[in-house]
Amino acid sequence: MEEIRWVFDKFDTNKDGKISREEYKSVLKTLDKEMTEAEIAKTFKALDSDGDGSIGWTEFVEMFNMGADEAKKADIEGAFRVFDLDGNGKISAEELSLVLKKLGENCSLGACKKMVRGVDIDGDGLIDLNEFTKMMGSFKKPTSAA
Repeated sequence: MEEIRWVFDKFDTNKDGKISREEYKSVLKTLDKEMTEAEIAKTFKALDSDGDGSIGWTEFVEMFNMGADEAKKADIEGAFRVFDLDGNGKISAEELSLVLKKLGENCSLGACKKMVRGVDIDGDGLIDLNEFTKMMGSFKKPTSAA
C-alpha cells in the first residue's frame, strides 16, 4: 500500500487529497506521455465514483482492485505502458529507474533491480503485463480515506 500512496502523492501535487485533471495531465507531461482530452475524460469517468470531478485516495486504490471491469484493466495496462518505455511488453530495472527519476525519485539501479525481482514471477529479470497486473491486484482496499 506504501507504493500506491507514493504514486498517489506524486499525482496530488497540491496535497489536497485529490487528483485533479490538471494534476493528472501534468504528471503525464512529466513522463512524456500524451493522452487526448477524450482519453483523460474516459479515465476520470471510470475512476471518479463520487462524481466530484477528481480522483480521491479511495477511488485511486479502487483502480488497482482487479475485477471484471474493463475500465480497470485498461487503466492498469495504461499504467504499465508508462513504465514500458521501449514498448517491448516488459519493464526492465533500467526503465523503472528512468521513470522514477522523471517523477523526482532517485532510485539506484540496484534498488530498481530488487523491486523488479520482487514482482518477477517467471524469473526473466523483467516485469511483463501479467506480472504487473498481479502486483496491482494484490493491493488491498484502504479501510479509511486517510
